Amino acid sequence: MQHVIESIWRRGTAHIDGPLMIAVSLLLAVGMITLYSASNQSIDRMEVKLFNLGVAFAVMWVVANTPMSQVMRLAMPAYLLALALLVAVALVGDVRNGARRWLDLGFLSIQPSELMKITLPLALAWYFDRYESTLKLSNFAIAAALFVLPVGLIAEQPDLGTALLIAASGCYVLFLAGLPWKVMFAMGAAGVAGLPLLWSVMHDYQRTRVMTLLDPTQDPLGAGYHTIQSTIAVGSGGWFGKGWLEGTQTHLDFLPERTTDFIFAVYSEEFGLLGNAVLLLLFLLVVARGLVITLHAPTVFTRLVAGSVTMTFATYAFVNMGMVSGILPVVGVPLPLISYGGTALVSAFFGFGLLMSISTNRKLIKS
Repeated sequence: MQHVIESIWRRGTAHIDGPLMIAVSLLLAVGMITLYSASNQSIDRMEVKLFNLGVAFAVMWVVANTPMSQVMRLAMPAYLLALALLVAVALVGDVRNGARRWLDLGFLSIQPSELMKITLPLALAWYFDRYESTLKLSNFAIAAALFVLPVGLIAEQPDLGTALLIAASGCYVLFLAGLPWKVMFAMGAAGVAGLPLLWSVMHDYQRTRVMTLLDPTQDPLGAGYHTIQSTIAVGSGGWFGKGWLEGTQTHLDFLPERTTDFIFAVYSEEFGLLGNAVLLLLFLLVVARGLVITLHAPTVFTRLVAGSVTMTFATYAFVNMGMVSGILPVVGVPLPLISYGGTALVSAFFGFGLLMSISTNRKLIKS
C-alpha cells in the first residue's frame, strides 16, 4: 500500500517545480493571514478563498502536466477566440457601472480581457517561434499589430489599466524576442510624444485619477480618498507595524477595498517596513525562479512564454504596491496571490503551470 501511495505521489508531483511551489506557497500563507485581518476575521471569505485556491491548484496541475507542444498548437486558436469575444463585447456586451466589459452567455457572464491576458503572450511567442530563422523587422511590426488590436478594444470598454498591463505583457515578448534597442527607444519617444493625444482621448474619470495622483488632497472625500487613506495606513505601520489584527485604518473602516485592491495597505499597517521587506523578498523569489526557468527554456516559444509570464507577474505586483503607496494612479489591479478574488488567482496559477511545464518538460515537439 505504501508503495502505491508513493507511486501516486511521484506521478502527481512529477511536473511540480519545487522551488517555485515553495515561494508561491509562502506568498499564499501571507495572503491568507492578511485576508483574515482585512475581512474582519470573516470565515466566509476564508472559505471562498480556499475554494478558489483549490480551483487554481487544479488548473496549475493540469497545465503543468500538459506538454508545451500541445500548448503551442492551441496558442493562436485561443488568441483568436479571445479576440472574437472582445469584438462581441464591443458589439453586444453588458454595460455595468458605465463600462462595457462583460459578455453574457446566458448561463455564464465572462470578461474576455482576462482571457486575453493569458492568450496574447502565447500567441506572440508562437509567432516568433515560427519565424525564428527568418526574423525581420517586419515580423516585429506584425507582432505589434497582434497586441495593439486587443489592447485598443479593451481600452475602449473603457479599461485603460488592464489595456496597459496587457500591452506590457506584449512588449515583454517583443523585447525577449530581440527587438532592436533603437526601435525600443524610438517607440518610447513616440509614446512620450503621444501623451498629449492620449490625454485628449481619456475619459473624465481617468483624467481625475491622474490629477488625484499629483494632489490627492484636492478632493479628500472623493477621488483622493482611496490614495489618502492607503498612504496613511502604509506610513502608520512604521518599522515593525501595529501587529496582526491591530490595524486601526483597517478595523475602523477608513481603508476602502481592503480585501482586494488595497490589501497591501492592510499588510503594511500591521507588519510595517520589516514585513514589507519580507513580502518583497518572497515576490522576488518567485520572479527569480521564473527567470531561471526562462534562462534554461529549450526553445524560443518556451523562453518567450516563461519570460512574459514572469515579468507580467512582477509588473502586477509593482503596479499594485505603487498604487497603494501613492506613486501610481489607482487602476484597480489586485496584488497577486494576496488579494481576495478568484479570476486573478486562477490566471496567476495558469501562468505558474506554464512555468512548471517548461521547467519539467525539456523536450518540445514543434508543430
